[in-house]
Formats: sequence, C-alpha cells, structure tokens
Amino acid sequence: MFDFFHYDFLLRSLIAAVLIGSLGATVGVFLVLRGLSFIGAGIAHAAFAGVTFGFLTGTNPLLMAFIFSLLSTGLIDLIERYGELKYDAAIGMFFSLTMALAIIFIGLMKSYNAEVMGYLFGNILSITRTDIYAIIAVAVVTFGYVAVAFKELHFLTFDLKVARASGLPVTLIFSLFLFVTALTIVVSLKSVGVILVFALIVIPAAAAYQLTHRIGIMMVWAIIFGILSTTVGMFASYYLDLPSGATIVIINSLFFGIAWLSSPKKKKCEPTAIEATERERTESQAAS
Repeated sequence: MFDFFHYDFLLRSLIAAVLIGSLGATVGVFLVLRGLSFIGAGIAHAAFAGVTFGFLTGTNPLLMAFIFSLLSTGLIDLIERYGELKYDAAIGMFFSLTMALAIIFIGLMKSYNAEVMGYLFGNILSITRTDIYAIIAVAVVTFGYVAVAFKELHFLTFDLKVARASGLPVTLIFSLFLFVTALTIVVSLKSVGVILVFALIVIPAAAAYQLTHRIGIMMVWAIIFGILSTTVGMFASYYLDLPSGATIVIINSLFFGIAWLSSPKKKKCEPTAIEATERERTESQAAS
C-alpha cells in the first residue's frame, strides 16, 4: 500500500480529494438546509456547457466553465426574484438548456475529444499540478467567505424574510455564496465529473443532517464525510481499478446509509406528545 506515496500524481490526487471533499461539504450544508440542493446539478451542467465551448473555440475550458456557471446562476437568481418563478423551476429550465448547449457544442467539434468525456465522468487520478493550485485558490476564497459571513449565511438560510427585514444585504450575501459554489463545482469537475459532482455537494451534508440539529456541528460532520468519501473512494478506485468518480459517490452513499441508520432523528412509530394530545382531543369531540 505504501507504494501509493511514491508517485507524484497519486499525492496530487490525495491533496485534491481532501480539498474537494471539504469544499463540497461546506457549500452543501447551506444548500441542503435551504432546500436548494438541485442548484448544484444546474451549475454543474452549465459548467459542462462552458467546458465544451472552451474546447470548441480553443479557449481555456475551465475559464469558460466558470463564466457559463456564473451566467447561469445569475440568470436563475434573476428569474426567481423578478419572474414569479420558484428556484426549482428556474434551475430545471437551465439544467436542460445548458445540457442541450453542451450536446450542440460537442456535435460541432470536428473530431472526438477524449478530454471532454473526462470532464463528463471525472478522474481524480488525472489531477495536474496546475489543477492543485486552482483548487487551493478556490479553497482559500470559499473557506474565507464562509468564515467571514457564517452568521449571515446561517440567518438567511433559516429565515430569509426576517433576514431581509432586519436590513441584511440578502441579495449580495446569497449572490456571493452562489459565486463560491460555482467555483467549487468548476474545480471539482475534473475529479468526479459533471454527472457526479452534484452528489459531492449534497450527500455529505445530507448525512451530517442525520446526526445533529446544530449547523456548526453539521458542518464539521459534513466535512468529515466529504473528506473520508473522497479519500477512501480514491484509494479504492486506484487499487481496485474502478472509475474514481463513481467509486467516490458510492462510498459517500454508504456513509449516508450509516448516518441514517444511526440517526437520533429517525421518526419513531409512536406518536409524539403533541400528536397524542391532538388525537385525544379529536376522539373526545367525536364522542360528545
């Protein structure tokens, strides 16, 4: 097993796994709690459209992925605020639109491009030194923003109307959060792929939510699950010769299953005190 650490590309993969696992979990906590989990899939498909456009035009695919992601999130936010349309409908529309654009861009390419498929399915073992620098930069920005704006994000996550009424710049705070979410997704594409990056954001946070009601503790658990799933999944994919993205998601799902089975929040068959009181009141009224 220790021959793993003799290869530079494997060490780069390990660093990427730790950073990407913790990044996805961090932004995922707020998205899951606010009921916006699906936005991760929408941003990922917009980023893939950018990647394909970059390869088609000969420009930097990651830069195009970031631009397309920002445009998509900005338009989703505008439509939700001014178009009388809920987030899930706006996300679903852009989810389909950007994937359609990606297919068109692929069709316009003169020859088959294996790198495009690499972004679609992901391979954490192919991470380069330049990718590591990009991931580190995104980690600094994302963790820095969450640390500075944690209280405000907490506030608007649980009570958006009260946060807005209290004078908080809700639009600015949430727009910046979507910005760092887009950054996280873009730098994760090469590791787990467009199809599976959504799981890297949602599953660790969902698993952590099974174990606690407190957002701070939930954040810690989510990061632990995120790092463990990416590192264990990377080792398993290397030694078992399995696709890395799919292996990471399967490990992630196993952690969720363990968290759910051991959750103190699981609903019991017995009625709660409130439910029992309401049932007794209903029965007494029916009898009289």
